Amino acid sequence: MIYQRSCIGNGVGFTSVTDGKFKSRSLSVFFLTELRPETAAVNNLAVSVLTNSNSRYRSYAAFSEKLSELYGAMLSSTTRKKSDSQILGVRASWLDNKYAIDGEDISGEMRGIIKNCIFSPDADDGAFSDESFAISKKELLDRIDCELNDKHSYALMQASKLAFRGEPAATASYGNRETALAADPRSTFRAYQELLKTARIEIYYVSPEKDDSFADMFRECFAGVERAPIDLHFYCPSPLKPEPETISEEFDVNQCKMVMSFKTDTQDKYALKMASIIYGELPISKLFANVREKMSLCYYCSSNSSFVKGTLSVDIGVDRCNIERAKAEILAQLEEIKNGNITDEETDGAIMALDNAVQQCGDTPSSYISWYFDCFCDNDFITPEEHFARFRSVTRERIIAAARSLKLDSIYIMLNKEVHD
Repeated sequence: MIYQRSCIGNGVGFTSVTDGKFKSRSLSVFFLTELRPETAAVNNLAVSVLTNSNSRYRSYAAFSEKLSELYGAMLSSTTRKKSDSQILGVRASWLDNKYAIDGEDISGEMRGIIKNCIFSPDADDGAFSDESFAISKKELLDRIDCELNDKHSYALMQASKLAFRGEPAATASYGNRETALAADPRSTFRAYQELLKTARIEIYYVSPEKDDSFADMFRECFAGVERAPIDLHFYCPSPLKPEPETISEEFDVNQCKMVMSFKTDTQDKYALKMASIIYGELPISKLFANVREKMSLCYYCSSNSSFVKGTLSVDIGVDRCNIERAKAEILAQLEEIKNGNITDEETDGAIMALDNAVQQCGDTPSSYISWYFDCFCDNDFITPEEHFARFRSVTRERIIAAARSLKLDSIYIMLNKEVHD
């Protein structure tokens, strides 16, 4: 495997990974910008429209037919958030030329398609085409409705809003229904022009052999784009509330949900992750073994940490009658770690889980892209092996210190409606 990264424009980075074991090529273009409630939805739409058509293939049908002709090449959009930033992506993958039956230049065709999608989209007179925009808008509204109807996702979203109230991270990566409904082809095209100008852009290209053609194409195209990229910071710890806050809502559900959010000021991200794994990320973790298995207080129970926001959350499905007992036991199990009651089996299990994650890096092109993008966000360009070595060096004392830094910030509870006689 050969890894290279270079700057090909003002605030534009290009990372290439060459690995001969792959039979396909993958490219991801990420637009990194501020996460704001008033722009999240329209930004999402702007990048989504790019993958429905372009100035050469101006209908969704023609665009899809062309990709199908290229041995089922794929082009799609993504959106997610990291800390207080919105990350919008255009992803593409296609078969390597050497496997084309009739010697077609698949990579050359895809280079032209991607170039037109990003730098010459399906737009006229300052507005995206109605057809491509309508497709993206329907997909976004469907996704928002799906998230609202999925009670587990809804509980996590509400817990995030509560924990990060007043911060950009409280906003969903795809925005909200009101701003999505208000968007139109013209406002969405303006949003895309703003992204091209101000977003930090990171491009990742994974191929089985060295190929500079995509880097050259992007370098040339961005040379003609006015750029004034904003400065982003991914490490934005969330301040602890003066007192823990609880919000509950009632819904027509059978199973209640509870999300407990903790805040930390630790600078030791490796110890924080180890503490989270031991606490609730594995089947042998304290939460699973005690709250779920031993005491049967919940249906599922897990933890997850975010160093960049300085948080750790616990997410459970629980009967209404067991909420208070489950809450008390969740806090009690955290106290166990704080008091140093950590077994060798728990630390060994955490290390094995991390080792397994490291071993998977490089199995697929997307795993390389995810790894090196995370390195960019952390401003720490290390190999998976170096990353794992840092975890192995985490001592018991560091895990305890990280756990002791955690303080309860907020609790979101989704209650089922009580039936009264």
